[in-house]
Amino acid sequence: MSDSVCRENNYQNIYRSNANKLRNFLYYRCGDMEKSEDLMHEAFIKLWENCKKVIMEKAKAFLFTTANRMFLNEVEHSKVVLSFAKDYKHKENHQNPEYILEEKEFKEQLEKAISSLPASQREVFLMNRVDKMSFQEIADIQGVSLSAVHKKMYKAMDKLKENIDILNNRKI
Repeated sequence: MSDSVCRENNYQNIYRSNANKLRNFLYYRCGDMEKSEDLMHEAFIKLWENCKKVIMEKAKAFLFTTANRMFLNEVEHSKVVLSFAKDYKHKENHQNPEYILEEKEFKEQLEKAISSLPASQREVFLMNRVDKMSFQEIADIQGVSLSAVHKKMYKAMDKLKENIDILNNRKI
């Protein structure tokens, strides 16, 4: 028999191991950090309310499915545009100004290329590359087959390579 999600230390462990990934997943979906945190907390509340019905092994899938449904209910068919946060801290950099400028331009090109991906490809790409989630974890969260995740990732990588190549060729 599975250990209960209703035990406080189990619930806390689930929160610690999934909160950031769930918030990031929602952020990738809606592009609004405040909204993603609200939805994340609502999903954890739903987990607590249903803790007697959810087995430990399915808690992560329950959270992601619940959060995704809440998001979809809120946006009701509207398109989602991802905007990247510009608030990461730069370490002091002693490189030459030309290199710094090229690095900044490349980062902007990459962000533009990522934001131009279709939502499903962008989600798979960011969940894998930023959150370091396995393809199997992504498949479980999205409720799709492993081959569908592979296909989305392949298409995302192909499109990113194409977009970056186009942008680089313009500079020449």
